[in-house]
Amino acid sequence: MRPSRGVPLLVAVLASAVLTAPSPAGAAGDGHCARQDRVRVPGAAHQRGACLADLTTAGLAGTPYTDLADQAGLTAAATRSPSGVPGVQIDGYFPDPSRSDEARGRRHDAQFVIRLPDRWNGGLVVTGAPGNRTQYATDKAISDQVLARGYAYAATDKGNTGVDFHLDGERPGDAVAEWNARTTQLTRAARHAVARRYGHAPRRTYMTGISNGGYLTRWQLENHPELYDGGVDWEGTLWAAGGRHPLRSLPVAVARMSGGATDEEMYAAGFARGSEFLWPYHERAYWGITQKIYRAEFDPDYDPGCPGPSAGSTTEQILAPCPSDAAYDFASRPASVHRAVERVALTGRIGRPMITLHGDLDALLPKAADSDVYDAMVEASGRGRLHRFYTVQGGTHVDGLYDTHPDRLRPILPCYRSAFDALVAWVERGVAPPADRTVTRPAAGDVVDSCALDPGGAAAP
Repeated sequence: MRPSRGVPLLVAVLASAVLTAPSPAGAAGDGHCARQDRVRVPGAAHQRGACLADLTTAGLAGTPYTDLADQAGLTAAATRSPSGVPGVQIDGYFPDPSRSDEARGRRHDAQFVIRLPDRWNGGLVVTGAPGNRTQYATDKAISDQVLARGYAYAATDKGNTGVDFHLDGERPGDAVAEWNARTTQLTRAARHAVARRYGHAPRRTYMTGISNGGYLTRWQLENHPELYDGGVDWEGTLWAAGGRHPLRSLPVAVARMSGGATDEEMYAAGFARGSEFLWPYHERAYWGITQKIYRAEFDPDYDPGCPGPSAGSTTEQILAPCPSDAAYDFASRPASVHRAVERVALTGRIGRPMITLHGDLDALLPKAADSDVYDAMVEASGRGRLHRFYTVQGGTHVDGLYDTHPDRLRPILPCYRSAFDALVAWVERGVAPPADRTVTRPAAGDVVDSCALDPGGAAAP
């Protein structure tokens, strides 16, 4: 794969070695970090283990073991998260020639983080970064909660990060195809590391993720069901044959930015009526950049000059749309472009139980053009019995927008936590989750930390 040319930072590349960081003061104790020296991550070019007093965001904030900036916007400010989970953290990377991920000065792609709590429940949760973020992006949204429940946790940067991720690879679609391969690679390696730490392989392995991480969840359960027991898909990106993907809806949004598309055309593209109050923010922060870098990934010849060798070096340049994308018509593009998408396409043929959550006010990946379509694909493939689909009323693509619009939105995270609990009950105890439904936004009460999947169901603690 050709190296990705992201915006450089003045950082040093860590040497390839297996190192053990000193335990922080007060971390030592009987059984704490037992067998740490035995844990090896198969295939890793580098790994560094640390015995930590708290593996959650509360304990890791301000340390080299997480990145709060990488989590920005994904959760509501008032979200309560558990803390006080001691154990081992392993940071490392697999061999990869590209260098777009500069997390913690490593400047090496295919980075991962694995967390192994002292008190283990026998399970493993795997995820991939949403958007173009790094392996620490979902520490608050996913890692904290599952660690507190006793699960081991593993996350990957997907093998390429940043706004220039599309430059990785030799041919169109290679970067996204690598996301899938890196997730499979980490799952297998993490299962081995878990066995080395605890003496046996995980009894249950769950796949989950947000946005692009949700896409990975769908793909893994379709293509490698032997590795997992189930998954929770939080607004996964839909890449499917027949033009069922964001390169059909986003050009309309880009056209609207310059006055070239009407509200009715937005609705026809899948954007929900009632989501209009979110459109100005998405004009500034999402639509232009998302369309141009994903179009460049699958169709670089459409406009070679935009984004060109980089999406930009300033925030203004990065977020600016390519004017040509306002007229982008995927259906008319050459067969080679369609084949590039088909290489990473979803089919709906999941092989393990999965729960999908999608906000009805998602203004980046509209539900009508995404999870509604994927749910129909699952049904058409004859796998509907393995799938539950919950529409979250008032939910949008990132929970951080709740802080700006608390009167109109609700965070999806508490519904995700309830869905994860429902998945575990489904897989491990045979308790069927509620049927497909809309999870309504209550007129009053706590929506930041509580969500019942059905009127009589239990809310996430």
